[in-house]
This record gives sequence, C-alpha cells and structure tokens, in this order.
Amino acid sequence: MSLTSHSLLATMIGLALYGPAMAEDATSLHKDINAKHAVAEDQTTKTAVNDDPLAMVRGVCIAPKDRKEDTNNTPIHIEADNAQAKNEHKAVYSGDVIVQQGTRTIAADTVTLQQPQNIVTAKGNVYYHDGGIEMDGKQLQSDLNTKDSQMDDAVYRMTCQPGRGDAEQIDKKNVDGTQFYKMKDGTFTTCPAGDKSWRFAAGSLERDGDSPFADLYNARFEVLNVPVFYLPWLRIPVTKERMTGFLYPTLNYNTRNGMEYEAPFYWNIAPNYDLTLTPKYMNHRGLQTTAKFRYLNELGEGKVVGEYMGHDKKADFADYQLEDNKPNTGKYWGFQWTHSGIIDENWLVDIDYSKVSDYKYFERGLDSSIGEREDNNLLQTAEVSYRNANWDTMLMVRDFQLLKDPDEAESSTDNRSPYRLMPQLSSTYYKTDLGYDLDFKMPMSISKFENSSIFKPDADRITFEPTLTLPYATPWWSVTTQAKVNYAYYNQDKKELDKNADFDALKDSVNRVVPEFRVNSSLYFERDTSIFGSHYTQSLEPQIQYLYVKNVDQEGIYNPFDYNGGGYDSTRLQQDYYGLFSDKTYSGNDYIAPANQFTVGASTRYFDEDFKERFTLSMGQIFYIDKPVNQGTDNKEAKSYSATAVETEFNLDDSLFLKTAMQYDSSENDIQQGNVTVEYRNGGVFVQPSYRYVSSDYLTKYVSNPNPVIPGSNKQDGISQLGLSIGFPVSDSVDVKADYYQDMNVNKMLESQVGFTYTSACWRIGLSYNRYAKDAISQDFTEYDSNVTFSFSLLGLQGASPTFGQSSDDGGNILSYGDPFTLNN
Repeated sequence: MSLTSHSLLATMIGLALYGPAMAEDATSLHKDINAKHAVAEDQTTKTAVNDDPLAMVRGVCIAPKDRKEDTNNTPIHIEADNAQAKNEHKAVYSGDVIVQQGTRTIAADTVTLQQPQNIVTAKGNVYYHDGGIEMDGKQLQSDLNTKDSQMDDAVYRMTCQPGRGDAEQIDKKNVDGTQFYKMKDGTFTTCPAGDKSWRFAAGSLERDGDSPFADLYNARFEVLNVPVFYLPWLRIPVTKERMTGFLYPTLNYNTRNGMEYEAPFYWNIAPNYDLTLTPKYMNHRGLQTTAKFRYLNELGEGKVVGEYMGHDKKADFADYQLEDNKPNTGKYWGFQWTHSGIIDENWLVDIDYSKVSDYKYFERGLDSSIGEREDNNLLQTAEVSYRNANWDTMLMVRDFQLLKDPDEAESSTDNRSPYRLMPQLSSTYYKTDLGYDLDFKMPMSISKFENSSIFKPDADRITFEPTLTLPYATPWWSVTTQAKVNYAYYNQDKKELDKNADFDALKDSVNRVVPEFRVNSSLYFERDTSIFGSHYTQSLEPQIQYLYVKNVDQEGIYNPFDYNGGGYDSTRLQQDYYGLFSDKTYSGNDYIAPANQFTVGASTRYFDEDFKERFTLSMGQIFYIDKPVNQGTDNKEAKSYSATAVETEFNLDDSLFLKTAMQYDSSENDIQQGNVTVEYRNGGVFVQPSYRYVSSDYLTKYVSNPNPVIPGSNKQDGISQLGLSIGFPVSDSVDVKADYYQDMNVNKMLESQVGFTYTSACWRIGLSYNRYAKDAISQDFTEYDSNVTFSFSLLGLQGASPTFGQSSDDGGNILSYGDPFTLNN
C-alpha cells in the first residue's frame, strides 16, 4: 500500500470537506439575489427548466485536472420554476431548483435565504455534485455570517473511484477563524449499492481546521452488517499527506508457517524521513519483525531494512552449526542498506550492502526482502562514478556473503566460487570529433581480485583497450570498421596452487598484448508482399563480419580456457544469433579468444499495415579461416565452422505467439542448446507451454556442468526441462492459474502450482497450492516440500493487485507468469 494513500475511513471524510464549499455556494447565491433579483414584494418571475437537468451530471467523474481551481469565483447559473424575494426579509427559489457554478452542481426542491439572519436552507431532495463526489440529503442549512453549515441524512457516492456511504449528519463550525468538521454515524464501503459484504463505520468523526488528520470515535469494521472488530479511537489522514499510524493489516495462511498476521505501523518522522515497522506473527514459527527506514536528502535517496526473529519454533538445534561453531538457537536477523544519488550533476553514488545472520538464512521459508542474491551469494556493492562529455569513471567495491558453509567454500575446488573486487577503478575516455569521422575511446581499469578459496589465485590487474572506430551509414547500407589493442598486466598470488601440477604454467606476473581488427557490414532491403490476402512489408537484412584477433600465449593468466572454467571476471558468452557478431567469446579481460573468421547471417521481418512486427527469422554462422582451439579437443579435430544459430518470433493477431532459439552443430548432427515457447492469449485465457534444452557435451565443454554423474556411466546429464503455465476464468468472478515444470532427464517434477482467486466487486479471496523440489533432483531420491497459501483483501482500500502468486510466503519458489516475447505486442 502506498504510504500516501488514505487509510480506512479516509475517503469517507471527503464528505466533511464539502460543507464549506456548499456554504460558499449559498453566499454566492445571496449575492446573486441581491444583485439580480431585488424586486418589489411578491413579484414573481419564471425561469426555464430543462426536462432532466441533472441527467448529465449524475455519476459523472470529472478528473481533478479538469476541475476549476477556484470554483467559488466562477459565474453562477440558477434555474427554478419560481423565484420570490422580499428585500431584507426572505428570498425563495422553488420547484426543481438547480444551482451550477463551474464543475459544481446543487439541486433541491426549495432554497430559502432568510434575512437579516443570513441563513440559507435547501430542503427536499437536496443533491450535490462536484465531479469527484455526489451526495443526496434531506436538508442543507448554512449560516452566512458564521459560515457554519449542516447537512442531514446524507448519502454519498465517489464518482472517480469506488466508494460510497451515508451519515446521519455532517456539521461544519467556524470558531475564531478555524473551521471544525464533524460527522455523526458515518459509513464507508467500496461495495456497490445493495452489496453488504463489508463496510467501515464510525459513531463520530471530527476534524480541526485544515489539519490533514481526522479523529474517528467508536470506529468498527462490519461484515454483512455484523461488527468484526472495534476501535474506540482512530486518527486517519484526510489528505495526501503522510501521517503516523497503523496501516492495513494482512492475514494469510500456509502450511509451512501457519496463520500469518501482519500489522504494519508507519511513523512519519519528517517530510524526508519515515519508518515502517511490521511485526509478523506466525503461529507455527513465532514473531518476525521487519523495520524499513527511508530517507531523502541532498546526497540522494536510500533505504535501510532490518529483519529480526528472536526464536523460531521450528529450529532444529542439531541441524547444523553456525559460522562461529555455536549451535543454532533459532535467532535470525538480516540487514540491507541501499543508497542512490547524484551529486553536482556529474557524480553518482550507488550502495547496496546486505548481511544475514547465517548462510542458511534464506532456506528457512521465512518471508524476506533482504538483498540481491547471485550464484548463492549475497551481494555487497558500492560504486562512485564521475561522468562528463569525455570521461566515464567508476570506483567499485564488490563483496559477497557466501550462502553456503564457509569452511567448505574455503577448501572447495569449485571454480564457480566468486571473486571479490577490493576495489576496481575503471575509466573510459571518449573522443568523437577526430578527423575523417573517426571515433576514439579507451577503456582502462585497475582491479584487485580476492577469493576465499585456497585453490584459486588472487590477483591485481591493469588493463588498457584503446579503440578506433570508423562508422559509415546510408538508409540501405552500413559498414563499421574497428581496430583496438587489449593490454593487460597481472600480478598473481598462487597461494596453494604451487602444489598443483595443473597450475605450473601460472605466472606470478605477466603482460599480455592482443591486437584486434573488425569490419561489420549490413544491408537493408524491403518489399511489399501479400500473404492470404493480407498486405505486409517484408525486410531482408543480410550481415557479414570479418574478425581478426591475434593468437597470443595466455597460459600464464588464470583464465576460463586454460584453467577449466576459471577466470577472475570471465565466463563464456552465449553464441546466439547476435552473439555470433560479437568480437568476444568470453566476457571480461582474462581470456581474449583468438579469431580469424567470417560471420555471415541474415534476418527477415514481416510488418503489417500498421507497421507492427508480426514475424522475424534470423540465421547465422561463423566460418573459421584459422580453426579455433577448442577445449578438450585437438586443434586438428576442430571444425572449420561454428554451430548454426537460428532464432524466430511470431505474433498472430496478438493472440498466438511463438518464440524459438537454437544452436545446431551440423557436423555432429547435434543440437547444442535450444528453447521454444508458445503462448495463446484470448481475454483472460492464456496457455504457455515451453521447453528448454542444453546438451551435456556443451555444458561439459564450455562451463562447469552442475548435474551429477549418471549412475553406471561417466557422463553427466544436460538440461532438459518442460513447462506448462495456464490461466483461465471459470466465471466472471473466479480465475484459475496453474504451473507445472518437469525435468525430462530423470522424469521427475521440478515444481507445480495451482490456485484460484474469487473476486467480487469489493473483495478478493485467493487459495493456492505449491509443491517443489527442495534440492537438486536425482534419479535415486528427491525431497519435496509443499505449501498452501490463503489470502484475503478488500478492494478499493489497498488497491486491486492480485493476491495469487503474491502471497507473503511463497518460499521464493513459485514460478510466476512471464512474457517471453520481444516483438512489439
């Protein structure tokens, strides 16, 4: 819920705000009578009356931006069947009286002005409308001298948002220039007329002057007219100003934590500081408390989040030892600080620091919003950047908290253990106004890499990469020529690697210089075509690239090629269609793959008459002049061409979609990797089957295969996963959604979920069941966990966001719907 939103009965308090406006209407009416209708005693005039003058305003929403800023000073238009006036005594409008001023309309059977008392009374079918709210009442009375007013038996409806209610009486008093508002026996609900599902009620409501707060006395929440809870006093906001107080509570149930109840408390410390404290009670686990502090100052904006649980009833004391070798006591905490700011236009600061009590913090099934996680690590980063027209400079520190046993991490030979940057200073110089349309840039960096594993080296690295680029383009042809030199210096600490023969070639210090040259050219053709009677514009975009990267000795550097997936900040890039035209096979600077090759590819696209892309097909392949050195194979066995990359997307009438990608090695008659997703959408119905495949050979050859060895062989599985996501409405009120994911290697379920939501006009209920594999699945044994979640929300108070898939406890396992399509649909 937004912290600037109204709480509980806040919308209802809008009733009290219109008392002074109606009094001002009466004042204006008084002026109009004196100026235009000061006639002889009992003189009667007749005004024209429309057949249904209120039909055009009833229920109409006028956006706030379209309402008059100062309605009281706009002209007044009055219609009535009769008007009688006696100067300094009384003026009476009767018979379908309608007063219109700007976007405000008042109607009544009779409107009377009594003088010299200066009291205006509207009686009989009193109606008020200002664009955002409309009210019907029995009587409205205003004292023009004291500016006090009163409306009896008021029934109101919000016209621009859900909300309606009634009040026995609304009073506005003026004491020493300060206005006081009071409502007697008022109610509020977002349910439509005749629906008694729920409502808020208060015996009395008071507001002082222009205060952003209102006090409710004897407030209660009713379901089917039956009181559910009661508060003797409640202070709520009546404007968009934030205020201290309780926010809406939430109630959920799931099998892991049991009944969950949250009651957030908001503290508006200052205009630029606030704190939200959220105690969450779980009857199976205990009490977890979350505090979120936000701030905004001249250095930027930031947030500090803390989570604490004093004792977990489900803690298994014999499960494991904490990092200090003390037993688990069920006491957990988490902390995160994020900050982002711009200083003096050129300086940027970004900080994201997170830490938790122990490495199993996120495995406990507790709700947590702490930190960013990557490869089983909790990120701890800080960046300071300086940017101007020619320079882009950044100082970065990147650390982690390992989310696995620290002792195992230090002794593990797992080459996926991440490196810390302690720190890295990187800068790029740009110069775009050289002669002959040449562009120049020079990225450079100084980095210090540290790793907790004794089986991975630490290093200091310096890099320079001066680059010259010559671009040329016409509407149908473009060519880009680029030349650069990659220089790197390493000072490496081999630690325990001296004892390992596999690292004999690793050097304490090493220099490397790699020159590179690239030319990329593409053409663009288009034509009009017709398919099944429909007109399309088809484009053909062939592309060719020549890339030369000198082959230099890099064995002395810890890199992902010579050291089986190692490298300080490098990993193999995916060779999809667009990756074929990259000048790098690996990210980072630790290994610059040699190349002497041509890349040939083409794309074709179909656009409809509205120039909306309906179909695209791309295909490309690399042809090697010098065969690449392939990991695990002799250079003589290397192929003279790469796998063929194919990608396609299809959009039929914005209801049927297809997306596929594949890398196919024709020499081995083998699909290295591929994926396909199909989706049908029609109104509230969607069906999305998907399949993902990566061959075992590809994983073993280029990355560390995470799958276990297949029993009875020395081969590991690849990735073969099938998924299905569906959703459809059972009726106008009931929606169903289900997901299912299967590992085809072992023919076992990865995860499944089914749930439904029932939505009425003013409330929603959700129920879901989730079952998932807790750890990596295997053919022998797979452990599953399950979870049932129940949620309930009132619509119109906290917004109408769906509850299914957004419960407070999904364990981080629910695979919610995601749109995988990039065509402009």
